[in-house]
Amino acid sequence: MSVSPGRWRPAAAILGAALLFTSACAKSEDSGTTASDTPASAGAQVVQSADPSAATCTLEKFGGTKFDLKTAKVGFSQSEKEANPFRIAETQSIKDEAGKLGITQLTTTNANSQFNKQISDVEQMIDSGVQLLVIAPLNSDGWDSVFAKASAKKVPIITIDRKINADPCKDYLTFIGSDFAEQGKRAADEMAKAMGNKGKVAILLGSPGNNVTTLRTSGFKDQMTKVAPDIQVVFEQTGNFAREEGQKVTEQLLQSNPDINGIYGENDEMALGAITALKGAGKKAGDVKVVSIDGTKGAVQAIVDGWASAVIESNPRFGPLAFETAQKFLDGEPVGQDIIIQDRQYGTDNAKTDISSAY
Repeated sequence: MSVSPGRWRPAAAILGAALLFTSACAKSEDSGTTASDTPASAGAQVVQSADPSAATCTLEKFGGTKFDLKTAKVGFSQSEKEANPFRIAETQSIKDEAGKLGITQLTTTNANSQFNKQISDVEQMIDSGVQLLVIAPLNSDGWDSVFAKASAKKVPIITIDRKINADPCKDYLTFIGSDFAEQGKRAADEMAKAMGNKGKVAILLGSPGNNVTTLRTSGFKDQMTKVAPDIQVVFEQTGNFAREEGQKVTEQLLQSNPDINGIYGENDEMALGAITALKGAGKKAGDVKVVSIDGTKGAVQAIVDGWASAVIESNPRFGPLAFETAQKFLDGEPVGQDIIIQDRQYGTDNAKTDISSAY
Protein backbone atom coordinates (compact mmCIF):
# COMPACT_ATOMS: atom_id res chain seq x y z
CA MET A 1 0.00 0.00 0.00
CA SER A 2 1.11 3.57 -0.47
CA VAL A 3 0.37 6.83 1.26
CA SER A 4 -2.05 9.08 -0.58
CA PRO A 5 -0.74 12.29 -2.10
CA GLY A 6 0.10 15.01 0.36
CA ARG A 7 3.04 17.05 1.49
CA TRP A 8 4.85 15.63 4.49
CA ARG A 9 7.44 17.30 6.64
CA PRO A 10 10.33 14.99 7.46
CA ALA A 11 10.66 14.30 11.18
CA ALA A 12 13.87 13.49 12.96
CA ALA A 13 13.36 10.05 14.56
CA ILE A 14 11.18 8.52 11.88
CA LEU A 15 12.69 5.19 10.97
CA GLY A 16 9.92 3.25 9.35
CA ALA A 17 6.41 4.55 9.48
CA ALA A 18 3.54 2.21 10.08
CA LEU A 19 0.46 2.90 8.06
CA LEU A 20 -2.86 2.33 9.70
CA PHE A 21 -5.99 2.67 7.66
CA THR A 22 -9.54 3.36 8.58
CA SER A 23 -12.87 3.59 6.92
CA ALA A 24 -13.11 7.15 5.73
CA CYS A 25 -14.77 9.93 7.62
CA ALA A 26 -18.38 10.94 7.84
CA LYS A 27 -20.10 13.73 6.01
CA SER A 28 -18.39 17.12 6.06
CA GLU A 29 -20.47 20.21 6.67
CA ASP A 30 -18.73 22.19 3.96
CA SER A 31 -18.09 19.83 1.14
CA GLY A 32 -21.29 17.86 1.03
CA THR A 33 -19.19 14.76 0.41
CA THR A 34 -19.60 11.47 2.19
CA ALA A 35 -17.26 8.84 3.49
CA SER A 36 -17.18 6.99 0.17
CA ASP A 37 -15.64 10.03 -1.53
CA THR A 38 -12.42 9.65 0.47
CA PRO A 39 -10.05 6.84 -0.53
CA ALA A 40 -9.05 4.50 2.28
CA SER A 41 -5.40 5.50 2.00
CA ALA A 42 -6.34 9.11 2.65
CA GLY A 43 -7.19 8.10 6.22
CA ALA A 44 -3.76 6.69 6.97
CA GLN A 45 -2.15 7.68 10.25
CA VAL A 46 1.63 7.58 10.00
CA VAL A 47 3.28 6.88 13.34
CA GLN A 48 6.65 8.31 14.20
CA SER A 49 9.00 5.53 15.22
CA ALA A 50 9.62 5.84 18.92
CA ASP A 51 13.00 6.48 20.48
CA PRO A 52 14.25 3.04 21.61
CA SER A 53 14.73 4.49 25.10
CA ALA A 54 11.21 5.94 25.29
CA ALA A 55 9.03 4.79 28.19
CA THR A 56 6.57 1.97 27.52
CA CYS A 57 3.77 0.23 29.36
CA THR A 58 2.88 -3.45 29.52
CA LEU A 59 -0.07 -5.37 30.86
CA GLU A 60 2.13 -6.76 33.63
CA LYS A 61 3.41 -3.32 34.63
CA PHE A 62 -0.08 -1.83 34.51
CA GLY A 63 -1.45 -4.67 36.61
CA GLY A 64 -4.45 -5.49 34.48
CA THR A 65 -5.96 -8.76 33.33
CA LYS A 66 -6.06 -9.92 29.74
CA PHE A 67 -9.47 -10.05 28.06
CA ASP A 68 -10.89 -10.66 24.60
CA LEU A 69 -11.31 -7.30 22.90
CA LYS A 70 -14.05 -8.59 20.62
CA THR A 71 -16.37 -9.57 23.45
CA ALA A 72 -15.28 -6.91 25.95
CA LYS A 73 -17.28 -3.89 26.98
CA VAL A 74 -15.54 -0.90 25.41
CA GLY A 75 -16.37 2.74 26.06
CA PHE A 76 -15.61 5.80 23.93
CA SER A 77 -16.07 9.29 25.36
CA GLN A 78 -16.28 12.13 22.84
CA SER A 79 -15.71 15.62 24.22
CA GLU A 80 -17.54 17.89 21.79
CA LYS A 81 -20.70 17.84 19.73
CA GLU A 82 -20.27 16.33 16.33
CA ALA A 83 -20.83 19.48 14.28
CA ASN A 84 -17.10 19.94 13.79
CA PRO A 85 -15.79 17.71 10.96
CA PHE A 86 -12.85 16.68 13.15
CA ARG A 87 -15.18 15.24 15.78
CA ILE A 88 -17.40 13.62 13.17
CA ALA A 89 -14.44 11.85 11.61
CA GLU A 90 -12.96 10.90 14.98
CA THR A 91 -16.10 9.25 16.33
CA GLN A 92 -16.86 7.55 13.03
CA SER A 93 -13.35 6.14 12.91
CA ILE A 94 -13.78 4.56 16.35
CA LYS A 95 -17.16 3.08 15.38
CA ASP A 96 -15.96 1.86 11.98
CA GLU A 97 -12.90 0.12 13.37
CA ALA A 98 -14.88 -1.47 16.20
CA GLY A 99 -17.27 -2.85 13.61
CA LYS A 100 -14.44 -4.05 11.43
CA LEU A 101 -12.83 -5.90 14.36
CA GLY A 102 -16.10 -7.43 15.51
CA ILE A 103 -16.24 -5.55 18.80
CA THR A 104 -19.87 -6.02 19.74
CA GLN A 105 -20.18 -4.03 22.96
CA LEU A 106 -19.10 -0.48 22.15
CA THR A 107 -20.70 2.32 24.13
CA THR A 108 -20.20 5.90 22.91
CA THR A 109 -21.03 9.10 24.75
CA ASN A 110 -20.77 12.79 23.89
CA ALA A 111 -20.11 15.49 26.48
CA ASN A 112 -21.21 18.32 24.17
CA SER A 113 -18.33 20.48 25.44
CA GLN A 114 -19.43 20.14 29.08
CA PHE A 115 -16.54 18.87 31.16
CA ASN A 116 -18.68 17.82 34.14
CA LYS A 117 -20.80 15.75 31.75
CA GLN A 118 -17.74 14.06 30.30
CA ILE A 119 -16.51 13.10 33.76
CA SER A 120 -19.98 11.76 34.61
CA ASP A 121 -20.21 9.90 31.30
CA VAL A 122 -16.90 8.13 31.87
CA GLU A 123 -17.62 7.31 35.50
CA GLN A 124 -20.95 5.77 34.51
CA MET A 125 -19.26 3.64 31.89
CA ILE A 126 -16.76 2.39 34.47
CA ASP A 127 -19.61 1.62 36.87
CA SER A 128 -21.38 -0.30 34.09
CA GLY A 129 -18.37 -2.60 33.68
CA VAL A 130 -16.42 -1.35 30.67
CA GLN A 131 -13.05 -3.08 30.35
CA LEU A 132 -11.38 -0.55 28.05
CA LEU A 133 -11.86 3.21 27.69
CA VAL A 134 -10.91 5.43 24.77
CA ILE A 135 -11.25 9.09 25.72
CA ALA A 136 -11.03 12.28 23.67
CA PRO A 137 -10.67 14.60 26.69
CA LEU A 138 -12.18 18.07 26.73
CA ASN A 139 -9.74 19.34 29.37
CA SER A 140 -6.29 18.16 30.36
CA ASP A 141 -6.88 18.45 34.13
CA GLY A 142 -9.64 17.41 36.51
CA TRP A 143 -9.70 13.64 35.91
CA ASP A 144 -8.79 12.44 39.43
CA SER A 145 -12.20 10.91 40.20
CA VAL A 146 -12.14 8.98 36.92
CA PHE A 147 -8.64 7.68 37.59
CA ALA A 148 -9.65 6.55 41.05
CA LYS A 149 -12.56 4.50 39.68
CA ALA A 150 -10.58 3.13 36.73
CA SER A 151 -7.60 2.20 38.91
CA ALA A 152 -9.79 0.27 41.33
CA LYS A 153 -11.01 -1.91 38.46
CA LYS A 154 -7.76 -1.84 36.46
CA VAL A 155 -9.50 -0.37 33.40
CA PRO A 156 -6.90 0.78 30.84
CA ILE A 157 -7.54 4.23 29.39
CA ILE A 158 -6.29 5.33 25.97
CA THR A 159 -6.45 9.10 25.49
CA ILE A 160 -6.59 10.45 21.96
CA ASP A 161 -6.05 13.88 20.36
CA ARG A 162 -5.67 15.74 23.67
CA LYS A 163 -3.40 14.77 26.51
CA ILE A 164 -4.40 14.40 30.16
CA ASN A 165 -1.99 15.71 32.78
CA ALA A 166 -1.46 12.51 34.75
CA ASP A 167 0.88 9.52 35.01
CA PRO A 168 0.96 7.16 32.00
CA CYS A 169 0.87 3.43 32.76
CA LYS A 170 -0.69 4.30 36.09
CA ASP A 171 -3.61 6.70 35.66
CA TYR A 172 -3.95 5.94 31.96
CA LEU A 173 -2.31 3.62 29.46
CA THR A 174 -1.09 5.88 26.67
CA PHE A 175 -1.70 9.06 24.68
CA ILE A 176 -2.15 8.93 20.91
CA GLY A 177 -2.04 12.18 18.98
CA SER A 178 -0.13 14.80 17.06
CA ASP A 179 2.86 16.92 18.04
CA PHE A 180 0.86 20.07 18.72
CA ALA A 181 3.86 22.36 19.22
CA GLU A 182 5.23 21.17 15.89
CA GLN A 183 1.88 21.96 14.27
CA GLY A 184 2.14 25.50 15.61
CA LYS A 185 5.68 25.82 14.29
CA ARG A 186 4.66 24.63 10.85
CA ALA A 187 1.76 27.09 10.85
CA ALA A 188 4.21 29.88 11.71
CA ASP A 189 6.50 28.88 8.85
CA GLU A 190 3.60 29.00 6.39
CA MET A 191 2.29 32.28 7.79
CA ALA A 192 5.71 33.92 7.57
CA LYS A 193 6.03 32.78 3.98
CA ALA A 194 2.56 34.03 3.06
CA MET A 195 3.11 37.42 4.74
CA GLY A 196 6.58 37.98 3.33
CA ASN A 197 8.08 37.92 6.83
CA LYS A 198 6.48 41.20 7.93
CA GLY A 199 3.18 42.57 9.15
CA LYS A 200 0.62 42.03 11.90
CA VAL A 201 -0.95 38.69 12.74
CA ALA A 202 -3.86 37.66 14.98
CA ILE A 203 -4.31 34.34 16.76
CA LEU A 204 -7.72 32.73 17.14
CA LEU A 205 -7.05 30.62 20.22
CA GLY A 206 -8.62 27.24 20.82
CA SER A 207 -10.51 26.35 23.98
CA PRO A 208 -8.65 27.07 27.22
CA GLY A 209 -7.71 24.29 29.60
CA ASN A 210 -6.15 21.77 27.23
CA ASN A 211 -2.68 21.08 25.92
CA VAL A 212 -3.65 21.46 22.26
CA THR A 213 -4.35 25.18 22.63
CA THR A 214 -1.32 25.76 24.82
CA LEU A 215 1.13 24.02 22.50
CA ARG A 216 -0.29 25.28 19.20
CA THR A 217 0.06 28.80 20.60
CA SER A 218 3.56 28.49 22.05
CA GLY A 219 4.82 26.60 19.01
CA PHE A 220 3.52 29.31 16.68
CA LYS A 221 4.89 32.21 18.72
CA ASP A 222 8.29 30.65 19.35
CA GLN A 223 8.78 29.79 15.70
CA MET A 224 7.56 33.16 14.47
CA THR A 225 10.11 34.89 16.70
CA LYS A 226 12.82 32.79 15.09
CA VAL A 227 11.85 32.93 11.43
CA ALA A 228 10.08 36.28 11.11
CA PRO A 229 10.78 38.66 14.02
CA ASP A 230 9.24 41.53 12.02
CA ILE A 231 5.81 39.89 12.24
CA GLN A 232 3.96 41.10 15.32
CA VAL A 233 1.25 39.15 17.13
CA VAL A 234 -1.15 42.00 17.89
CA PHE A 235 -4.34 40.17 18.84
CA GLU A 236 -5.20 36.95 20.69
CA GLN A 237 -8.67 35.81 21.67
CA THR A 238 -10.33 32.45 22.11
CA GLY A 239 -12.82 31.24 19.56
CA ASN A 240 -13.24 27.94 21.45
CA PHE A 241 -12.53 25.90 18.30
CA ALA A 242 -15.99 26.93 16.99
CA ARG A 243 -16.82 28.46 13.61
CA GLU A 244 -19.44 30.91 14.88
CA GLU A 245 -17.13 32.19 17.59
CA GLY A 246 -14.25 32.44 15.15
CA GLN A 247 -16.43 34.68 12.99
CA LYS A 248 -17.47 36.89 15.92
CA VAL A 249 -13.90 37.24 17.20
CA THR A 250 -12.68 38.15 13.73
CA GLU A 251 -15.40 40.78 13.38
CA GLN A 252 -14.11 42.33 16.60
CA LEU A 253 -10.54 41.98 15.35
CA LEU A 254 -11.28 43.86 12.13
CA GLN A 255 -12.77 46.74 14.10
CA SER A 256 -9.81 47.06 16.45
CA ASN A 257 -7.11 46.12 13.93
CA PRO A 258 -8.37 46.98 10.42
CA ASP A 259 -4.81 46.75 9.09
CA ILE A 260 -4.33 43.10 10.15
CA ASN A 261 -2.29 41.09 7.62
CA GLY A 262 -2.67 37.53 8.84
CA ILE A 263 -4.96 35.30 10.92
CA TYR A 264 -3.80 32.05 12.51
CA GLY A 265 -6.72 29.82 13.41
CA GLU A 266 -5.82 27.05 15.83
CA ASN A 267 -8.40 24.92 14.06
CA ASP A 268 -10.11 25.03 10.68
CA GLU A 269 -13.56 25.81 12.03
CA MET A 270 -12.40 29.10 13.55
CA ALA A 271 -10.48 29.92 10.39
CA LEU A 272 -13.57 29.31 8.24
CA GLY A 273 -15.51 31.59 10.57
CA ALA A 274 -12.78 34.18 10.13
CA ILE A 275 -13.06 33.93 6.36
CA THR A 276 -16.81 34.56 6.60
CA ALA A 277 -16.04 37.69 8.63
CA LEU A 278 -13.43 38.83 6.08
CA LYS A 279 -15.95 38.45 3.29
CA GLY A 280 -18.54 40.37 5.30
CA ALA A 281 -16.05 43.19 5.80
CA GLY A 282 -15.52 43.51 2.07
CA LYS A 283 -12.07 41.95 2.02
CA LYS A 284 -10.93 40.17 -1.11
CA ALA A 285 -9.39 36.71 -1.22
CA GLY A 286 -5.76 36.98 -0.19
CA ASP A 287 -6.01 40.43 1.42
CA VAL A 288 -5.54 38.79 4.81
CA LYS A 289 -3.48 35.60 4.93
CA VAL A 290 -5.18 32.74 6.76
CA VAL A 291 -3.39 29.64 8.09
CA SER A 292 -5.06 26.97 10.21
CA ILE A 293 -4.77 23.47 11.61
CA ASP A 294 -7.00 20.42 11.04
CA GLY A 295 -7.27 19.42 7.38
CA THR A 296 -11.00 19.57 6.72
CA LYS A 297 -12.30 19.68 3.17
CA GLY A 298 -13.80 23.11 3.80
CA ALA A 299 -10.46 24.60 4.80
CA VAL A 300 -8.56 22.93 1.97
CA GLN A 301 -11.19 24.24 -0.45
CA ALA A 302 -10.54 27.70 1.00
CA ILE A 303 -6.94 27.36 -0.20
CA VAL A 304 -8.18 26.42 -3.67
CA ASP A 305 -10.47 29.46 -3.62
CA GLY A 306 -7.67 31.79 -2.55
CA TRP A 307 -8.98 32.59 0.94
CA ALA A 308 -6.45 30.52 2.88
CA SER A 309 -2.72 30.08 2.43
CA ALA A 310 -2.06 26.79 4.20
CA VAL A 311 -3.62 24.13 6.39
CA ILE A 312 -1.63 21.85 8.68
CA GLU A 313 -3.40 18.52 9.11
CA SER A 314 -4.38 17.04 12.46
CA ASN A 315 -5.50 13.54 11.59
CA PRO A 316 -8.67 12.51 13.50
CA ARG A 317 -8.91 8.92 12.29
CA PHE A 318 -7.81 7.23 15.52
CA GLY A 319 -9.84 4.03 15.34
CA PRO A 320 -7.28 1.64 13.84
CA LEU A 321 -4.36 2.89 15.94
CA ALA A 322 -6.36 3.00 19.18
CA PHE A 323 -7.58 -0.58 18.87
CA GLU A 324 -4.28 -1.89 17.53
CA THR A 325 -2.58 -0.34 20.56
CA ALA A 326 -5.14 -1.92 22.89
CA GLN A 327 -4.62 -5.35 21.31
CA LYS A 328 -0.84 -5.12 21.63
CA PHE A 329 -1.24 -4.19 25.27
CA LEU A 330 -3.57 -7.13 25.90
CA ASP A 331 -1.12 -9.46 24.13
CA GLY A 332 1.56 -8.44 26.63
CA GLU A 333 3.59 -6.35 24.20
CA PRO A 334 5.10 -3.03 25.31
CA VAL A 335 3.11 0.04 24.27
CA GLY A 336 4.64 3.50 24.03
CA GLN A 337 3.36 5.94 26.64
CA ASP A 338 3.24 8.62 23.95
CA ILE A 339 2.34 7.55 20.42
CA ILE A 340 2.89 10.51 18.11
CA ILE A 341 1.54 10.63 14.57
CA GLN A 342 2.72 12.71 11.64
CA ASP A 343 0.41 15.06 9.77
CA ARG A 344 0.47 16.16 6.14
CA GLN A 345 -0.13 19.76 5.14
CA TYR A 346 -1.90 21.55 2.33
CA GLY A 347 -0.85 24.65 0.43
CA THR A 348 -1.42 26.38 -2.87
CA ASP A 349 0.77 23.77 -4.58
CA ASN A 350 -1.26 20.69 -3.61
CA ALA A 351 -4.67 21.70 -2.22
CA LYS A 352 -6.54 21.14 -5.46
CA THR A 353 -4.98 17.78 -6.25
CA ASP A 354 -5.00 16.43 -2.67
CA ILE A 355 -8.34 17.62 -1.37
CA SER A 356 -9.59 14.02 -1.45
CA SER A 357 -7.18 13.34 1.43
CA ALA A 358 -9.02 15.87 3.61
CA TYR A 359 -11.99 14.96 5.80
